[in-house]
Amino acid sequence: MSRTEISAGGVVYRAEGDKLQIQLIQDRYGKVSLAKGKREPGETPREAALREIREETGIEGRIVQLVDIIRYQYQNEKYGLVDKEVRYYLVEALGGELRAQQEEIRGVEWFSPEEALVLHKKSGYENNHPILKSAMEMLGLKI
Repeated sequence: MSRTEISAGGVVYRAEGDKLQIQLIQDRYGKVSLAKGKREPGETPREAALREIREETGIEGRIVQLVDIIRYQYQNEKYGLVDKEVRYYLVEALGGELRAQQEEIRGVEWFSPEEALVLHKKSGYENNHPILKSAMEMLGLKI
């Protein structure tokens, strides 16, 4: 019997004047990604997403809607095959101070939607690309 692990995170955006910006992190492996992490006992996926974003990037957010759920399997040394489910939400940044949680990630920055897509396609995870595109479409961006 395989073990199931649920993580949650988000595509975080903010309005800077009349332009939207998208937050991307650089994870500990040097890949461009979205803030996310494992759900803690008693936490809903929505609560986990907002907590992980706050812990990893310093930004307080509000969930707008679910973008998508990705599922995959990976091999864990201790548990063997793990069924992984990651729920990604569209998250509006409400405040906080942008700073990377050094124990977890290498960096975090705001990008224009165009820059975010190019950067993510170049050095991000393939299964996250449709998430980023869907979130941008939900924001009404023509990409």
